[in-house]
Amino acid sequence: MDSLAATALPDLWDRLIGTQSDPDLWVVLATMVAALAVVVPHTLWRIARNAITIAHEGGHGLVALLTGRQLTGIRLHSDTSGLTVSRGKPYGLGMILTAAAGYTAPPLLGLGGAALLAAGRITLLLWVATALLVAMLVMIRNAYGALTVLLTGGTFVLVSWLTGPQVQAAFAYAVVWFLLLGGVRPAFELQAKRSRGGAGDSDADQLARLTHAPAALWLFLFHAVSLCSLMGGGRWLLGL
Repeated sequence: MDSLAATALPDLWDRLIGTQSDPDLWVVLATMVAALAVVVPHTLWRIARNAITIAHEGGHGLVALLTGRQLTGIRLHSDTSGLTVSRGKPYGLGMILTAAAGYTAPPLLGLGGAALLAAGRITLLLWVATALLVAMLVMIRNAYGALTVLLTGGTFVLVSWLTGPQVQAAFAYAVVWFLLLGGVRPAFELQAKRSRGGAGDSDADQLARLTHAPAALWLFLFHAVSLCSLMGGGRWLLGL
């Protein structure tokens, strides 16, 4: 048993830090089209948006911890909304960064994922994503949120352990395309809600109160981050 473990652990480590072959261009294009087919139609987006909410609230939670705030818990709701609660000063740089992290998290995660894929780190990407989901699960405080994160994390585990390199590559590219493309739409949805007089307590409005800068300026930041991430990440994925 000890000799088996001694052999398996180095192999596992080599697999984790090693590089994998890039998929064919048609796979990259097919996963991009598949991601678009999920993001654009309202019916599919209504379901798939849960994954963007996980990244959104995870961004709030991670930055709250990094800035020294105490993360109390995260809730994910069936209407694809979410809530991250942290304790600390209700003002200052830490609070500003925490509030700004939500809408920027999905596209930035997509950009980071694209960088890993461009470097051939497909397995590392899948394992890092799984680790982040496990860490987030610890902070989930409602049943729907726990179920959503468990299903998402379980999918990553199954793909990582039970499928071959080609399937893993296609899955990884599809996930990253989804984060890049799906990270663009929420800012436009928020802008539309605010134009109708809704979403008065959105992240942009909270940031406006914290910084005394117009909410429109923060909306512009959300758009800029998501669109620049899409352009930069897309170029990496396409090998341009």
